[in-house]
Amino acid sequence: MHCGSKYSLTSKTTPLILLSIKSGTLSIMRLPKEEITRKLLHLIALAMPVGIYYLPQLGFSWYVPTFILAIMLGGSVIIEKLRQANPVVQALFYKMAGSMLRKEERNRTTGSTWVIGAAFICSIIFRNDPWVAFVVLTLFVLGDAIAALVGMSIGRIRIGEKSLEGSTACFGLCMVLFYAVFPFIPGLIKSPGGYLPIVVTLATSFTITVFELVPLRITPKLVINDNLAVPVIAGMVLRWTTRIFE
Repeated sequence: MHCGSKYSLTSKTTPLILLSIKSGTLSIMRLPKEEITRKLLHLIALAMPVGIYYLPQLGFSWYVPTFILAIMLGGSVIIEKLRQANPVVQALFYKMAGSMLRKEERNRTTGSTWVIGAAFICSIIFRNDPWVAFVVLTLFVLGDAIAALVGMSIGRIRIGEKSLEGSTACFGLCMVLFYAVFPFIPGLIKSPGGYLPIVVTLATSFTITVFELVPLRITPKLVINDNLAVPVIAGMVLRWTTRIFE
């Protein structure tokens, strides 16, 4: 998952189109089929933050969603290892999900496994504040989806391998969710009216956007996958700023 797409259009496209303006003329941009499928799967990924937040609301202990995520993560890791080590498993995996893989994922861990890992970590770190996990995972999943689509369709200003347009879309959607969606989810945010202070929303949205744009590099060779790092870091920022400014 990436805020601001770094992938060029290929011949493998789907009928879904976007309109863009280039050099004063209206042009039609076709989106690759695999990207459309990947973004639709983002909606399924929203089940993770929903489970983390709502299962405790229904009376289950916090470790129930964590246990479910642990099983999902373990299964995903096993599949990843098997497909990379066994040609038969790899061929079967490509047959079932190959159309959704990006080039760098064909021989590496897929983004979906990293996202499950992020949800698992968030369910533990924010077990006393499950709303934090819900918010940051939702922001990340939806922000990444809109950013990739915008970056691929109208992205022109490149920042490394990503685009300014895609990152702007990611930031914008995060702010929209903070003020037009989250306040209307009953009981989610305890602040008056369900609105967090502007400092909190800006800091969280900015964190998600920046850490998607700039890789979290520990050493020259060690880079933390953004699908894993962004929700965790953003969650810490959200919880910390909320406690300071409320």
